[in-house]
Amino acid sequence: MPGIKNPELRLVLGGNTFGWTSDRETSFAVLDDFLAAGGTHIDTADMYAAWIDEKGGHSETVLGEWFQARGNRERVVLATKVGGLKPYDNQRRESVQAALEDALRRLQTDYVDILYSHYDDENVSIAEQAKTYDELVRSGKVRAIGLSNYSPERMREFFAYATEHGLTVPAVIQTQYNLVHRRDFEQTFQLLAEEYGAATFPYFALASGFLTGKYRTPEDLEGRDRAGFVEGYATPPGFGVVDKLVEIAEQRGVEPASVPLAWQLAKGASAPIASASKPEQLPALTAAAGLSLTDVEVATLDDASSVYA
Repeated sequence: MPGIKNPELRLVLGGNTFGWTSDRETSFAVLDDFLAAGGTHIDTADMYAAWIDEKGGHSETVLGEWFQARGNRERVVLATKVGGLKPYDNQRRESVQAALEDALRRLQTDYVDILYSHYDDENVSIAEQAKTYDELVRSGKVRAIGLSNYSPERMREFFAYATEHGLTVPAVIQTQYNLVHRRDFEQTFQLLAEEYGAATFPYFALASGFLTGKYRTPEDLEGRDRAGFVEGYATPPGFGVVDKLVEIAEQRGVEPASVPLAWQLAKGASAPIASASKPEQLPALTAAAGLSLTDVEVATLDDASSVYA
């Protein structure tokens, strides 16, 4: 990962719950426990959690307060994203610059380790986008850049243009990947990352909670607050995947949520992104980094999820 110090724990803590389903005190507890477990890499975005009141910035604000309270900014690989929060929901140079300044103010820091372009903007050429992000790296306010939610074609164009013109090449690709959403990552984005030497930090690693093992039948979704997030996975093949990962978890004596994250690591992802809305959920996530699945276990999960590959 050019420009990024290696995390001690191959897990990225997702910050989408901070200031949303996790209040300030709970968020601090999750963050403290994550560092205590050897974690270093935290992922957030300016738009978290704009779905509450459209203002966004909730997660970054909580993180900034935590950095100030703990004095530990230098211990963290901090990633945030711009391009999704109004009025800067585009990739024009002035918008990206302004969005970054707002993010730095909320985060109470003068730099971020990784700045992602959260969403592509086809009204802005890849050449202009590449120049904008290179300028931010040269300013010292950004250490490395990443791309999220780009088409494979536009993403390849970004890598190629930056490489050809001596600009900052994206160090990271962030895209969706999990046992019930495999095809895009395995057939395109992972190959692109390997070609250009970029890291891959997939989001929705637990499929919005579907792969935690608590949803075994359609009836398990009834009355659940997050049922709407996972109902698209609640199909016979989806439940079949959950059955297999729970079976492996029981055999290995680990929590079910550890298994799909360990599977991603076995499949070559640099580190999955996973969130914990309370401290009790964190050990199952951090345990995944130390869970080495056997070839048979990986093949079993591959076979169970083959319809998604």
